[in-house]
Amino acid sequence: MTEDGQVVEIRQRLAVAVGAALLVAGLVLVMFVLPAEYGVDPLGTGARFGLVELGVTGQQVAALEAAAAAGEGAEQAAIIVAQDGEFVGETVDFIVAAGEGMEYKYRLEEGEALLYSWTATGPVEYEFHAEPDGAPRGYAQTYELRQAMSEASGTLNAPFSGIHGWYWENLSDQEITVTLTTAGFYNLSHEFRAGAPTVNKNF
Repeated sequence: MTEDGQVVEIRQRLAVAVGAALLVAGLVLVMFVLPAEYGVDPLGTGARFGLVELGVTGQQVAALEAAAAAGEGAEQAAIIVAQDGEFVGETVDFIVAAGEGMEYKYRLEEGEALLYSWTATGPVEYEFHAEPDGAPRGYAQTYELRQAMSEASGTLNAPFSGIHGWYWENLSDQEITVTLTTAGFYNLSHEFRAGAPTVNKNF
């Protein structure tokens, strides 16, 4: 085969490979991404794999957060928001073993506030997230995701009812202590660790 023939053959193979890759990407988009992210399911695969519920929930949560950010409604725009529950607070220490992770979350109703501050004796990877009431099993709404952090603080006004809190992962080879201080209108907390029963605390 001549050199020109080899070039033509290589171009043809590249064209076929690119076309196949685009086809696969398009199928993945239509079959899995659209149902899971946007609740759009033109081929019915999302319903078959339980992805449509995730997409619908995600869209609902996004709409709630957008409304909260825009200050829509009299209650969202109010400077003072009355609360039914009592104001509580706690400071708690967690030991996170090398290579392990754990979660700690509070039960908050929509509109309830949580003030928080935490420090760690070493850098951790953490995610601040929530599980809305009625969401499909395994669904979580992420507020913040960071790596190599040893402290964080802020205020959360719950955009929906559910459990809201943190996942800390210790990627080092030594144990780390996380100290969390919070205050707000929660009345229940949950501590989750792999292979251990959930620890619930009432306030």
